[in-house]
Amino acid sequence: MKLEKISRRDFLKLSGLGLAELFAPPLDFHFDDPFTDLLGRVTTRMIWMYDQPSSEATPVKFCQRDVLLNLTNTAISDDVTAHNRVWYQVGAEGFVYSGYVQPTRTILNTPRMDIPLTGLLAEISVPFTDAYETPDKTSKVAYRMYYETTHWVKSVMTSEGGQIWYQVRDDKFDKLYYARAEHLRIVTEEELAPLSPDVPGANKKIQVQLEEQIIIAYENDQPVCMAPISTGGIYRVGTYTTPKGSFITYYKRPSRHMAAGDITASGFDLAGVPWVQYITESGISLHGTFWHNDFGRPHSHGCINLSIQTAKWLYRWTSPQVSINKEFSFGGVGTKVEIVL
Repeated sequence: MKLEKISRRDFLKLSGLGLAELFAPPLDFHFDDPFTDLLGRVTTRMIWMYDQPSSEATPVKFCQRDVLLNLTNTAISDDVTAHNRVWYQVGAEGFVYSGYVQPTRTILNTPRMDIPLTGLLAEISVPFTDAYETPDKTSKVAYRMYYETTHWVKSVMTSEGGQIWYQVRDDKFDKLYYARAEHLRIVTEEELAPLSPDVPGANKKIQVQLEEQIIIAYENDQPVCMAPISTGGIYRVGTYTTPKGSFITYYKRPSRHMAAGDITASGFDLAGVPWVQYITESGISLHGTFWHNDFGRPHSHGCINLSIQTAKWLYRWTSPQVSINKEFSFGGVGTKVEIVL
């Protein structure tokens, strides 16, 4: 099967848990049944649950942002014109469209009590947890941190009640907040080891196809990873475009607090965006996405939205490499990125 012959319908049929990734890195859930303890977090203001996997079916339940649903299976809608036909089944309750549901789990961790001065990168391992202004659950919440977002842990402490807290630095505002330590998993050096290090950098290339809304990574002109994406979209306050042309991944960081504009009018405030690779000085980047799961159509403010699994894979695969104890790598030789119509 030639890549250019893959239809959107066939592409979606190859999806797993709504991620729709062909040639992508395998999902390692560490479970015999991929739906064991799988929770779906509603990512948008509200969605409806239906009695069948179709928006034309009968609504049975109203679900608000951050509501957690017990996902038990997937279903494919009958709408062959849809860019994403994947729905999640919620037991006997009904079905929800996958585009606005983030699959998550609740995995608690043993806190590390030996945080070095340089800090450690950590990943949220629960559907969400709150960042407090002080190590006290009654203190003011700065913002919510979501599943698989990444944050820099600077120190660890134990409160009077015995709760262990990580001190987390906000990289945009240079402020320190506190989160329950068992909700963050420290990222290991092994899981960020370079992928295909034996392949010369000049022989690696990423192609972003705007019309098809897919990304393809090539080694020696052979595809090794392909996944759906979301690029610049149309919003109430204007149209956001992803620029066409040739770029390189010259600036990489494993975590970034991205914020711009008025969030009541298509602005955004997103803490802990993971696996960021900037390709323009204006801020266009490839990065992981936790605020939607609706890949396959334009949906961004110009960046290339990726599933977190795909973003992490590409982050490890591209140049320059970022040391595990560094917050970013800037300059040097990056991997070529072609953005085409």
